Amino acid sequence: MAKPVQRGVRNRLGEIRARRGLGASELARRISVSRQTIYAIEAGTYLPNTEVALHLARVLEVTVDELFSLRDDASTSSDSIKADVLGTAPPVIGQPVRICQVGSRWVSVPVSAAPYYLPEADGIVQRPCRGGRAELAVFGGDETGQKRLVVAGCDPAGSFLSHMVEKIAGVEIVSAAASSKLALTWLMEGKVHIAGSHLEDPGSGEFNLPFLRSQFPDEDLAVITFARWEEGLVVGKGNPKKIRRVEDLARRTVKMANREPGSGSRGLLDKLLKKAGIESRRVRGYEQVARGHLAAAWCVVAGEADVCLATGSAARTFGLDFVPLNSERYDLVMRRGSLQMPAVKAFLDVLQLATLRRKLEVLAGYDTTETGTLVA
Repeated sequence: MAKPVQRGVRNRLGEIRARRGLGASELARRISVSRQTIYAIEAGTYLPNTEVALHLARVLEVTVDELFSLRDDASTSSDSIKADVLGTAPPVIGQPVRICQVGSRWVSVPVSAAPYYLPEADGIVQRPCRGGRAELAVFGGDETGQKRLVVAGCDPAGSFLSHMVEKIAGVEIVSAAASSKLALTWLMEGKVHIAGSHLEDPGSGEFNLPFLRSQFPDEDLAVITFARWEEGLVVGKGNPKKIRRVEDLARRTVKMANREPGSGSRGLLDKLLKKAGIESRRVRGYEQVARGHLAAAWCVVAGEADVCLATGSAARTFGLDFVPLNSERYDLVMRRGSLQMPAVKAFLDVLQLATLRRKLEVLAGYDTTETGTLVA
């Protein structure tokens, strides 16, 4: 029988199970427990008894200590903890971060000083560790990381939702910038509560669901639509290079800023280039990576590129011109068990507000007809 988890215990069950390529349903069957029990253990809601822990260790071919241990910070002072760092680059000493607890796992998200202000942070990286982790010096006390949700994704308009959730429900949103595939990977590893995604299936044209069914067939996931947006070519004001279609990217006088592999934008670009019969090596700047829609659009503002592929909202943000190419659905993905969390319920309640939808429509140019719809 499982029992409530103690705060000093952390587990790596989700991480190790994913590494073994074993679905939650199959693991549950092998050790004679329910799939919900596996999810509860991974989320840190329950701690298994000795017998279940031993069965888990045997099936996953690890020791019990590798699955369950006292939190690394239990032996350190109250102002120092170890946490996963959700970033695309290795953590560096002195880097400011925001901190949140996801289940029994502590995670931290680097914050940026861009454009010209000191960032709000809960602590700094004190010592980088292996595996994308770091020892953090924390400014706050026990309340640090409480009543927060970590949301990973690339939507520029996610800030509207975040600010409204904080204002109305008192739940802080810690945003982790990530491509769609990276956000979903972090979700599977138990590092974030919610992942945003706009991955299009090239065969059916459906968004996100085919990818989730293919890559995570045994995971019990809830998929809720945030909005539909237009993605296309973001160019300078007045479109000085007269860039109107993907074929124009092959011109020698045009330089673009690309998105990272695993992003929906990179997938769309590759699909359009293939359809046009253009090899990526013919596109100047194809290897120039900008991590995020706003970061890509900023390259155009700064004169580092003539064009990028991003959302219309990114173009609006910087007063740039926009040539729409594709309508996309951006969904929010989470483990179904998370729907019962009070913070997640508050998050989803705000998603239904007319005020939020109006902001998304007017300020970002989004279609909110399907906003808040449970699609899986």
